[in-house]
Amino acid sequence: MLVIMDMSVLHLALPTLSRDLEPSGAQLLWITDVYGFVIAGAMITMGTLGDRVGRRRMLLIGAVAFGCASVLAAYAPTAETLIAARALLGLAGAVLGPSTLSLISAMFQDAGQRGFAITVWMTSFMLGGAVGPLVGGVLLEVFWWGSVFLVAVPVMVFMLVAGPLVLPEVRDPDAGRLDLTSAAMSTAAVLLVVFGVKGFAEEGVARTPLLSLVAGLVIGGLFVVRQRRLTTPLLDLKLFANRGFSVSLGTLTLTVVFMLGSQFLVSQYIQMVLGMEPLESAVWSLPMVVGGTLAMFIAQGVADRVGKGCVFGAGLTVAAIGFTVLAQVGGDSGIGTVVTAASLLFAGLMPVSSLGIGMIVDAAPPERAGSAAAVGETTQELGGALGIAVLGSVLNVAYHSGMTGSVPDGLPASARETVTDNLPAALDAAGRLPADTGAQLVAAARESFALGLAWIAMGAVPVMLALAVTATLLLRKVGRVGGGVDREGEADETGEDAEAGNMDKSMLTAEVTTS
Repeated sequence: MLVIMDMSVLHLALPTLSRDLEPSGAQLLWITDVYGFVIAGAMITMGTLGDRVGRRRMLLIGAVAFGCASVLAAYAPTAETLIAARALLGLAGAVLGPSTLSLISAMFQDAGQRGFAITVWMTSFMLGGAVGPLVGGVLLEVFWWGSVFLVAVPVMVFMLVAGPLVLPEVRDPDAGRLDLTSAAMSTAAVLLVVFGVKGFAEEGVARTPLLSLVAGLVIGGLFVVRQRRLTTPLLDLKLFANRGFSVSLGTLTLTVVFMLGSQFLVSQYIQMVLGMEPLESAVWSLPMVVGGTLAMFIAQGVADRVGKGCVFGAGLTVAAIGFTVLAQVGGDSGIGTVVTAASLLFAGLMPVSSLGIGMIVDAAPPERAGSAAAVGETTQELGGALGIAVLGSVLNVAYHSGMTGSVPDGLPASARETVTDNLPAALDAAGRLPADTGAQLVAAARESFALGLAWIAMGAVPVMLALAVTATLLLRKVGRVGGGVDREGEADETGEDAEAGNMDKSMLTAEVTTS
């Protein structure tokens, strides 16, 4: 929860932070983005490293690093220091995420308990994004901007005290040495792809983001070739031959694209179209998170009886209904319509995300759970970046289309191009115009933004329904109690493979017990 909170808690602090540290425009972007960049880039390496040196050890190292970096960020005297602290926080966050998820996988051998534990983990993940703005808003009412980072310190101290007492040590006894070249390639590939995607979201189709994206994809392709040749690869590509793993990973990617992309745009709608403050907007986001959380716990129990494929299909169908409601939102819609649509989206997509993460981890041999957990979390990072970039680009096209011909008379020619680019520019320009002209501009801009949201929602409906059918068919035998489905997630596993899997689990259990 703290790892995700640190992504959202900073946004409310940016105005006061900017007054104190006076960062340049480029520095402000790096303060905001470097945390997520480093997490996405380092996660596969850190997850695999945990399998080799011990997941509890990595978790405690990450806790020390996260706590120290939080203090450094809180008391950063310059913008450069804050950027460095945020980068260290990202590196520590890349250690904490896979370590916690892979430890859960090892601690709970019973499939039902493990699924419930992963659902709790996923709930914490989602709550971090929702609670971050609330916590930040309360702290900024009383303290200075650095206080938003200090929330993590007491929790990390508690982790260092309680972790060695209650957590087992888990490692792969035959892991081999870490391939540093593969680690560097995976980090560079993910960083360049995320940087390119975010660049498209901010600048549109430009040279620098395009070069970054192409370079990332090329390095990623070379990384795959290298993994095929290594005896002990950083990422075991055989995982992708497992249907549960590959289908869950693909579905999770698209789910996160639409879930986090829509969450970002709905938050903008509430603040800029409905005119609410960030803290008030965060309060209105709680019903969707609460609804999604309840749906996750219900889905976990239902999946044991009817199979995960059916739950995937049902969740994606509910999400399609939510997008259908969202398509009805206009510039003058009330908060009730938006919250209802978003609540249906989260109730449908959060169970898919939770079950998908569980299936990704379960598909891996126990000794490779850290690597699999890192792949799942990296997918969420990439999906979030893609969601904001792709859906944001669609919204910008729709907004520009809606504003063309809708700009009121009396607006200076120099400002016409600016106000048709984005809603914040139009709202800013409206404040400098005569009251009647400004009101017309605001109404047109808000209606154009709502048009973009409707475009996205209408496009998402057939995608959700197609995913629902595909996931139901491909995963129809996965996850049903009594259906012969083992931890690897395949109902048609051969006896020889099952025996090998059981031997792997016995070795892991012996390693945990010895530790």
